[in-house]
Amino acid sequence: MAIRLLCTAAALALTLSPALAETVTHAQGQTEITGTPETVLVYDIATLDNLDALGVPVAGAPGAALPPYLARYAAPIGTLFEPDFEAVNAAEPDLVLVGGRSAAQYAALSALVPTLDLTVAREGYIDNVAANLRLLGGIFDREAEAETLVEGLRADVAALHAEAAEAGRVLVVLTTGGRMSAHGPGSRFAVVYDDYGFTPAVEGLDTGTHGQAISFEFIRETNPDWLFVVDRDAAIGREGESAAEYLDNPLVQATTAWQQGQVVYLDAQAWYLTGAGVQALRSSIAQLRDALAAARN
Repeated sequence: MAIRLLCTAAALALTLSPALAETVTHAQGQTEITGTPETVLVYDIATLDNLDALGVPVAGAPGAALPPYLARYAAPIGTLFEPDFEAVNAAEPDLVLVGGRSAAQYAALSALVPTLDLTVAREGYIDNVAANLRLLGGIFDREAEAETLVEGLRADVAALHAEAAEAGRVLVVLTTGGRMSAHGPGSRFAVVYDDYGFTPAVEGLDTGTHGQAISFEFIRETNPDWLFVVDRDAAIGREGESAAEYLDNPLVQATTAWQQGQVVYLDAQAWYLTGAGVQALRSSIAQLRDALAAARN
């Protein structure tokens, strides 16, 4: 019997053998899992969000960057970038899950314990999130719960997409340490355009992880109808000038977005840290829908 699911840039598939072993094809290869994992360590916040939504017990995750609703999973097992391998050994996990920031540690972790890389690719983002949910549902005997989450997410995306079409031109900006970058189609925040259906205020921006460095003059010249802002410093708990303070200057104030009250300071942890977690996504969609509704009234 074989179940094949598309996820990330690679296919994610489960194949059940007579011995109840599952061979999972993920972003960095194939991993065999025997039985239902009971002790699970997670080095990817999006995956932790999804497991939490599915009701799957998690033995631990790096605590430094966890949003409040996931903080109870914090454990001294290292960071997203540098796992504590002694702590991993001591925990005796049945499965380790990585993705995104921790994907580079896949080889080292997989040498110790069965490990999956659940990194979500930018292209087909929502489809890939849905595939991850179904994959996790299959591994942990939560298929029905996974399907319910997928249906809810798709309904939210469809509702936002219908409203976004008439919203006007959108520019997504990330601020950090007195600098900022713009993110358009194909970028780390491409879901805004590709899945949610907003019209980009400008094409051809750098699609690298850090986006394209921009100035206040760039925002004024682009003159977006909406400005979506991700405050990285707020996401990581860095003290200093907030995004709202940083953007409060005459050039930004001259834009349609500012004058119409259409500058949205997005939930920074959801957008910058959690990303492809179903709970974070649905909360982010709700925030955008609320902003659009307020503009219509």
